[in-house]
Amino acid sequence: MSELGEVLAAFHEATGCDAAVWRRDDAASTSLKLVAGTAGAQRPEAQWLPEGDEAHDELSERGRMLVVPIGGPRTAWVALGPCRIERGELDRYLKFLRPVLAQFLQNTLEVEHAANELAERYEEINLLYSISEILGRTVSLEEGAATILKEVSETVGAHLGAILVHDATTASLQVIARIGGESIPATPIGLDDPCSVSAHVFRTLHSIIVDDGEMMCDAERGFRRGAMLTVPILWTAQDGSKPLGIVNLSDRRSGQAFTAGDQKLVTAIASQIGAAIQNARLVRQSLDQQRMQQEMQLAHDLQMKLLPDAAHVAPEATVAALVVPAEDVGGDFYNLYRLSQHRIGVMIGDVSGHGYQAALIMALTMSASAIHAQGTDDPAEMLRRLYVSVKEELNTTEMFVSALYAVVDRENGVLRYGNMGHPHAFVVSRNGDVDRLVAGGPPLGMLDQAPESSQRPWDVDGDVLLLFTDGIADARNREGKRLDEAPVLDVVRRHRAETPAQIASRVFELLDAYTEDIAAKDDLTLVVLKS
Repeated sequence: MSELGEVLAAFHEATGCDAAVWRRDDAASTSLKLVAGTAGAQRPEAQWLPEGDEAHDELSERGRMLVVPIGGPRTAWVALGPCRIERGELDRYLKFLRPVLAQFLQNTLEVEHAANELAERYEEINLLYSISEILGRTVSLEEGAATILKEVSETVGAHLGAILVHDATTASLQVIARIGGESIPATPIGLDDPCSVSAHVFRTLHSIIVDDGEMMCDAERGFRRGAMLTVPILWTAQDGSKPLGIVNLSDRRSGQAFTAGDQKLVTAIASQIGAAIQNARLVRQSLDQQRMQQEMQLAHDLQMKLLPDAAHVAPEATVAALVVPAEDVGGDFYNLYRLSQHRIGVMIGDVSGHGYQAALIMALTMSASAIHAQGTDDPAEMLRRLYVSVKEELNTTEMFVSALYAVVDRENGVLRYGNMGHPHAFVVSRNGDVDRLVAGGPPLGMLDQAPESSQRPWDVDGDVLLLFTDGIADARNREGKRLDEAPVLDVVRRHRAETPAQIASRVFELLDAYTEDIAAKDDLTLVVLKS
């Protein structure tokens, strides 16, 4: 508040009046908080606090005391006095002072909101780490749910909590994990229960915060005391969102009400909880059947569902993105982001190695990149933040990730990109020229080298962004000879006027003709974009 104090000190020097700004943090509060003031400023009496455009003018032997409201989202007043100057002269000073104070308080509120947003993002990333670890090691559904519930309740600060999952056989929600209230027996909750908050949220797929006394239900006594935050656990499949269960949190340690920020945080990680539940179910099924190959296939299906729909970035861009998995789960991925000012972000990556470790790094990298892509306009800075998020896991597993992140700005005709060790990234121009988007550093996790951003002109509706992974260039024919990237570039150059979907189809026709019935040894990932 040093800047505001300087403004009030200058006012005191000009008028001889002490000045102070007082505020209430919320409408329900009766106490005043000093924001800033000069040394001789006096606290105004409660009855001196006017509303709207009114002012309180108090005369005493020491001089005039004037209290005036300051406009803005927070209730605040400026108190002037004691003063020895006339009211009319004070009003002239206030004509300039009040807008300055209002703007300062507005800026302060915006800074607080930004800080709160950063704190929420920090919590999301921390929870992402914990949940990713659970995804890699959990076999028991109950064990995974209990661990995740503990992480979430500690972050939000709730004494009571429960995770309920859908039992299709009984059309009910069953408690599989609880924190607090264990002395009260847990009973199934029917999906059509009219008083249950859990059943309501499961049916509507929308999270809610219910206040104390609202929608009270006997079946929820064991995990509810007062207000309750309830969030659906969703599994996003190609045919839409499928509800798997419910997260309930109640009885905050701070005694404060749940906020929209709490709701946003729990909602952001609910899909990860769904992934853990789904993963645990798949692993249990695989162990029961003793068929490791089926387990690997199901896990790969789970991994592929993390990839976004290419229509997500329409109409700003037309994209064709194809991933053809090898036998085992792997580390190839792509991601698409809608950014501000009609820009499109596109990312492709390849985790070294295969198996569950590579799949876990892939899922963690995709989730972290979705957060960081919205936090900066600089592709290199996004990759730097991404590396910080996954550095520990890369070091532990001794893996690395080749990654390219590009931002297409069609309004300004610019393509900005950062490339960390990804070799197959090109722009094919309208006239057939091919420009390689060269790497500015080694893959993430290989060295602690900071990435750099590059940029080039972008020909709207003329340029084609072509990205693919090693699996395509390394495809082998019957004689064991690599396809290499030159034939792929030649196909795209010859068919550059076609749609991205048609171009992608041409590339895979080339692969099929070259390899015939030779099984691929690596995942094949291709992204074609026009904008």
